[in-house]
Amino acid sequence: MSVIQEQGLAAGASLDALMKALTDANVLPGDPRDPRLPEALAKSTFSQSGSATTGLTFYDLEAGAKFLYPVLTPLRNEIPRVSGKGGIQANWKAVTGINTSGIRIGVSGGNRGAVMAVSTADYSAAYKGIGIEDSVDFEAQYAGEGFADIRAIAAKVGLEALMLGEEILLLGGNGTLNLGTTPTPSVSVNGTGGSLAATQYVNVVALTLEGFMNSSVTAGIPTSVTRTNADASTDTFGGGSAQKSAQATATISSGTTNSITGTVAAVKGAVAYAWYWGSTTTNGVLGAITTVNTVTITGAAAGTQLLTSLPASDNSTNNLVFDGLMTQACKAGSNSYYKSLDGASLTTDNAGGIVEIDAALKAFWDNYRLTPDTIWVSSQEALSISQKILASNSSGAYRIVVNMEQGMIAGGVMVATYLNRFSMSGANILKVRLHPNMPAGTIFFTTSKLPYPMSGVGNVFQVRTRQEYYQIEWPLRTRKYEYGVYADEVLQHYFPPSMGLITNIG
Repeated sequence: MSVIQEQGLAAGASLDALMKALTDANVLPGDPRDPRLPEALAKSTFSQSGSATTGLTFYDLEAGAKFLYPVLTPLRNEIPRVSGKGGIQANWKAVTGINTSGIRIGVSGGNRGAVMAVSTADYSAAYKGIGIEDSVDFEAQYAGEGFADIRAIAAKVGLEALMLGEEILLLGGNGTLNLGTTPTPSVSVNGTGGSLAATQYVNVVALTLEGFMNSSVTAGIPTSVTRTNADASTDTFGGGSAQKSAQATATISSGTTNSITGTVAAVKGAVAYAWYWGSTTTNGVLGAITTVNTVTITGAAAGTQLLTSLPASDNSTNNLVFDGLMTQACKAGSNSYYKSLDGASLTTDNAGGIVEIDAALKAFWDNYRLTPDTIWVSSQEALSISQKILASNSSGAYRIVVNMEQGMIAGGVMVATYLNRFSMSGANILKVRLHPNMPAGTIFFTTSKLPYPMSGVGNVFQVRTRQEYYQIEWPLRTRKYEYGVYADEVLQHYFPPSMGLITNIG
């Protein structure tokens, strides 16, 4: 046997002995706990980084951005869209009544009957442009290569943003209904329930849907808005707030635990009210925004917008938009159903129904012989309607369907339909539907089909477009791709009496 072979055998025996010793000690080779290894061998040259963006670490990023925002546009999705024929406004005429003087139809022998009278009306709705813009600079596009097409994303989100804005206009856009000066509130002092120790001076401002959605106690309410556009032009329009009310005085003569209850007469077309108060006639501050025409004041106002910063003018209308459905229902002469509960809650009739909803449905039938088919509600009213109906003493007023499959019993009940008792065809079912932009405290009735023979109305309401959606990629003027998404349209409603509102629901 050669010397090399003997040395190889000796090395192998030594390695076997080392492995056996490590195994017996439950320590594997390379383990930093191995006391027989040098200190230098106990440290790794490369180890996992503690950060996802440092070290030689793969960045496990899924390609393509995720779009985590809702695009809920039920009215825009369902209202029919028709093409216009030019002009600056849509125009139509209607016969609104026959035999309006109530002539009796009996005739005598050989003679003719009396001549009846009819009523007619002319209607018009001006077209309005809607649009929004975004942009992508060159570097953003370079940086996104291999991950996402940023320019395509800009086109997608621009269209979706326009649709979301259009949904708000379809529901409550206000181009022509001036709310005017908000009525002076009435106030009363309660000796308990708060921390007020001095006399308070209270004002209130009525808000449209757009005004409410763009208001907060922290940021204040919009008055006159001046907007700078992508082409450096400017537009000025009303932000959705009425003129502030005159001041009401809540006299506090003693005590430190006082609270104040404020109430203002309902303003038709308003969905919310902004309340200002302070201890002097000039230091009033925004302290609350309510979706009912009442407020409870328990302490100092928490906002920052001063009453003195509000102009002495009505800024409730936006001349750049068309009137939405709720606005058209509130306009003078619309004959739509309207009821303000002034802070009261919906009430059960103890027969499976809601008193206020049944009163509205009865009025639709009594006055116009029609029945709505949809009740639009907020989450608050959806919950309230369900609770009121389930609290009814009449167990036969609703039905519960149970899946007998094991494990299929679930908690919670939602009222998805409402039975209308006032219909020629017998019981009629109305859908109860949530709307993402419906303010709490409001219920809105719509009718999609008129029961009148040969009415000439195919769509009770429709969007008439002078120009449907279109997108423009503007010529380059900087190192930036600029996009605009636009449409030109108006909302037509042929029979506003088929709509109705219950507002200021507590």
